[in-house]
Amino acid sequence: MSFFEENCPEMDRYLENSASDEPEILRKLRRETYLKTTQPHMISGYQQGRLLTIISKILQPSNILEIGTFTGYAALCMAEGLAVNGKLTTLDINEDLAYIPRKYFAESGFSSKINFLIQDAKEFLKQSDEVYDLVFIDADKENYVQYFKLIKPRLKSGSVVMFDNVLWYGKVLEDNPKQTSTQKIKELNEMIAKDADFENLILPLRDGLNVLRRK
Repeated sequence: MSFFEENCPEMDRYLENSASDEPEILRKLRRETYLKTTQPHMISGYQQGRLLTIISKILQPSNILEIGTFTGYAALCMAEGLAVNGKLTTLDINEDLAYIPRKYFAESGFSSKINFLIQDAKEFLKQSDEVYDLVFIDADKENYVQYFKLIKPRLKSGSVVMFDNVLWYGKVLEDNPKQTSTQKIKELNEMIAKDADFENLILPLRDGLNVLRRK
């Protein structure tokens, strides 16, 4: 949930009304997510989804990796920008919800380009030797630092990585956070800012999006 969603819903509606239209398949997916899941706020949503699409269309990536599929909204947004022969691999460990992304991936025009795997992302990255043009990470926050370390060797100059929820409802402002997830998110943000191989910016969109570009 964004700051505006919680504190100024009128502004949030204005932002959505001033953005490009949400494709009908994403509108249906968003509706089903809110009807059938217990934590629908985990979906990327309208504004962030349009940002993911724009970034993907600018890059025209041949190889996209997503860690944390949830119901498939972000994956479908990024798939809009795939190169003609491009592919998107999306990973999750929640088999109970897998029927939702499978359904919408099949209905989309990108079914042949999306590889949806129920697999631990750390194990996948340890076994993979692929290089990625675009990476979106929105999964277990306790492993964010580990994901960053594992994904770095699989990036080339110009590759873009995005970590979601890096403001963590403002908890990153705590001096000595007790929550492990908060500690790891703060560690990640500090690590990225000090890494000379990247340039980055945290966008205060929804719960914070750390956008990195490999130099």
